[in-house]
Amino acid sequence: MPEPARAVEAARAAGLSGAEAAARLAAHGPNVIARAAATSPWVILRGQFASPLILLLIGACAVAGALGEVADAVAIGVIVLLNALVGFLQEYRAEHAILALRALTAPRATVVRDALPVVVAADTVVPGDLLLLEAGDIVAADARLREANALAVNEASLTGESTPAAKAVTPVPAGAALAERTDSVFMGTPVVRGTGQAQVVATGMRTELGKIAHLLATVEKEETPLQQRLARVGRTLLGACLAIVAVTAALGLARRQPWFDVFMSAISLAVAAVPEGLPAVVTIALAVGVQRMAARHVLIRHVPAVETLGSATVVCTDKTGTLTTGVMTVRELWGRDENALVDAATACCDATLGPDGRDGTGDPTELAILSAALGRGIRREDIESARPRTAVRPFDTDRKRMSVWRADGVLYVKGAFESLEPLCRDGLEGAANVNGTLAGRGLRVLAVATGASPDERELTLRGLIGLADPPRPEAVAAVAAARAAGLRTVMITGDHPATAHAIAREMGIVAADSGGDELAEAVHARATPEDKLRIVRGWKARGAIVAMTGDGVNDAPALREAQIGIAMGRTGTEVTREASDMVLADDNFASIIAAIEEGRGIFDNIRKTLVYLLGGNTGELLVMLGAVAVGWPLPLLPLHLLWINLATDGLPALALAMEPRDPDVMKRPPRPADEPILGRPEWANILLTGFLQGLVTLAVFGWALRARSLSAARDLAFTTLVLGELFRSFASRSRTRSLWKLGLFTNRSLVLVVGLSVAAQLVLHFVPVTRRLFQLAPLDGADLARALGASLVVVTVLEINKWLRR
Repeated sequence: MPEPARAVEAARAAGLSGAEAAARLAAHGPNVIARAAATSPWVILRGQFASPLILLLIGACAVAGALGEVADAVAIGVIVLLNALVGFLQEYRAEHAILALRALTAPRATVVRDALPVVVAADTVVPGDLLLLEAGDIVAADARLREANALAVNEASLTGESTPAAKAVTPVPAGAALAERTDSVFMGTPVVRGTGQAQVVATGMRTELGKIAHLLATVEKEETPLQQRLARVGRTLLGACLAIVAVTAALGLARRQPWFDVFMSAISLAVAAVPEGLPAVVTIALAVGVQRMAARHVLIRHVPAVETLGSATVVCTDKTGTLTTGVMTVRELWGRDENALVDAATACCDATLGPDGRDGTGDPTELAILSAALGRGIRREDIESARPRTAVRPFDTDRKRMSVWRADGVLYVKGAFESLEPLCRDGLEGAANVNGTLAGRGLRVLAVATGASPDERELTLRGLIGLADPPRPEAVAAVAAARAAGLRTVMITGDHPATAHAIAREMGIVAADSGGDELAEAVHARATPEDKLRIVRGWKARGAIVAMTGDGVNDAPALREAQIGIAMGRTGTEVTREASDMVLADDNFASIIAAIEEGRGIFDNIRKTLVYLLGGNTGELLVMLGAVAVGWPLPLLPLHLLWINLATDGLPALALAMEPRDPDVMKRPPRPADEPILGRPEWANILLTGFLQGLVTLAVFGWALRARSLSAARDLAFTTLVLGELFRSFASRSRTRSLWKLGLFTNRSLVLVVGLSVAAQLVLHFVPVTRRLFQLAPLDGADLARALGASLVVVTVLEINKWLRR
C-alpha cells in the first residue's frame, strides 16, 4: 500500500483527536433533533374561543345574565369552558410530537478518539467521528461504512422495509433511494446483527431523521370537516339571531311599545333561539364514539377525529403489519423432496424460535423457515444435537449466501438463487423459471443447496423457498367493504415495487390485470417521507378527505398532514403516535374500516340531533313571533323558555346522540367534502317541524285565550309545546325510517329520558311550589287530554311524511 493511503487508513483507525472533536462540536453544534418554537399555551387557549358558535354562546351567556336568567347564564358558561378545556388539552398534547423524535436517538455512542474506543454522549458525536457498531446499538448519527461484518440494521421506521437491511462497504451510486443505501447507516436505527465501523457524515438536523423532524414541524393541522361544518352552522345561527332581533324590534316599535321593552323582548327571543346544548351534545356524541371505537381496537387521541374518519374518502395505508400480518411466512416450497429442502434450510439458520414456536430472536426470514420446519416436525435444536456444526461462513452482501459445515459431512448452503446457481451441478432443472415466477409474485426467494465438501463447489440444489409477509384475511374483506362504501384504498410502502404490486393485487386494491396509471395511482413503492407528504397533499388538492396510516418516523409528516392520522399501536414508533389522531391497538386495516363505520354513524347522530334542536328552537320562536304579530300576549314566560330548553333540548338530544348506527351506513358513498352538516333536506325538516309545532301551540293558545284566563292559556300552550317536542324526539331518530321499523326500545335511553321528562312536566302542574314558581294553573283531565292530543300532531305528520317519501 502506498504511503499516502496508509496515512489515510491510520487516520481513520485513530478517529478524531479530542481537540478536533471539540472544535467540530463548536462548529456544527450538538447532535440533537431541534424543536421548532412551541405555540404559547395562551395562544392555544385563545384559539378555543374563535369559532362563531362559541362566540354566539358567549354573547347569549352575557345577555342571559343581564336579563337575570342566572341559571341559563351559568349553564351556557359551563358548556363554553368545558369545550375550551378539552380543545386546549388536545392541541397542547399535539405540540409535543417532535419531542418524541429525540427518544429515537441514542443516548450514548462508542467512537474512536485519540486511537482509543470511548463511550460518549450521543449529542457530542460530530462529523468525522468513527462509530463502532454492534448488535443492540442505536446508530447515533448518519454515517458511511468503513467496515461491515454480517451487519444488518432495522431501518423500517425510516424506509418502511419489512426486513432488516443488510449493509456492506461497497459504495452505492449518488442519489440512490434511502432503502438502497447499503453503504450507510442512519441516526435512530437499531443494529440487529453483526458489527461494523462507520464514519459520521451528518449530525443533528442534517441527518435523515432531522429532515423528517423539519417536515413534521412545517406541517400545520387543519380544522376537521366537522369543525368547519359547525363553524358554518354557527355563522348561520348568528345571522338568524340578528334577523330575529331586527324583526321583533320592528314589530314592537310599529305597535308603539316602549323601546326598552322592545329591546328586552328581542334579546330574550335571540337567546331562546340559540341551541345552548349543541356543543355538549357534540361532545357527548364524540365521547360515545370514542368508547365504541375502543371496543373495536381503535384508540382516539383527538376527539373530533371520531367523526372525521366517517367523512374519509381515501385511505392511504402502509403495507407491512396493516394490510399484512407483519410476520415473514414461508408461502411456497419447490423441490423434489420438500422435507429434505426444509431440513437443509433449517440446518443453515442462526435464529432461535421462542417457546411458543412463533416469536423468537434472529433474522425474520430464518424465523419463518424454522416455523415452517416445526410444522413438519423438524427442530433446529435436534439438528444441532445430532449434527453439530463444525464451521460457518456467515451471510454477507458480497457472497449473498450463508453456509454451515456439519459433523455429518454435509455442507448446507442458503442464499440468493443467482449466488447458488453457478455453484450447483445438480437439481437446476426448471429452477430458473420457478425463481422468476416466485419473484414476480412479490415473494422473497431463497435457494437451498447441499454439498459433500466445505468449499461450496459441486453443490446439489435442494429447492427454492418463497417467503412473504402474507395479507391479513380480515384485511382483504375490509378492502372489499371499503370499496363497497365508496372509499379508495391507496397503498404507500417502502417495500420493493414487485412486492407492493403483488400484495395490492392479492388484497383486491387493484384488479389482477391492472397496470399503468391505475396501478401507479393506487400503489406507491419505495416511498420516502417527502413522497408520502406529496401523495397526501395531492389527494387533498383533489378534494379528498384523507386518512393516513403509518408506523415509522418516515410516516409522521404525512400523518400530521392528513385530515386523519392513524398510528400503529403495536409496531408504531412514539413519534408516529404523537403525530396521529388515533391509534390502532391491533395494527389491523379491518379496524380502520370498522372505525369509519362508527364515524359515519356518529355524524348521522350529530346531524339528527342538530335538526331536532333547531326544529324545537324554530317552533318556540314562531310561537313568540306569531303572538307578537297578531297582538296577543306572550304565550311563554322567560322561565318557561328556560324549562323547555332544559327538559326538551338537553336530555332527549343527548339520548339521540347515542342512537345505534344505521345498518346500511356502509352502503352509502362518502359524503362530499363540501357538504354542509345541514343541507336542504335538513333545513326543510327544521322549518316543517318548527312551523307545525308553532302552529299547533298557537292554535291551542288562541283557543284557550278566548275561553280561559291568560294564565290557563299559557299553561295549556306550555304543556302542549313541551310534550310535542318530547314526542317528536322519537320521529327524529331517522329521516327515512319509521318509528315502527326502528323499534321503540332500540334506544332505551331515549325512552327513559322522555318518560322522566313527561313526569317532570306533570310535577310542575301538581306541586304547589313549582306551580307558583312557573305561574301555572292546575290542569284538569280534559285539558291534559287536549294537550296530549295536540302534542301528537307533529310526530304523526312527520311519520306520515316518511311513509309518503318512501
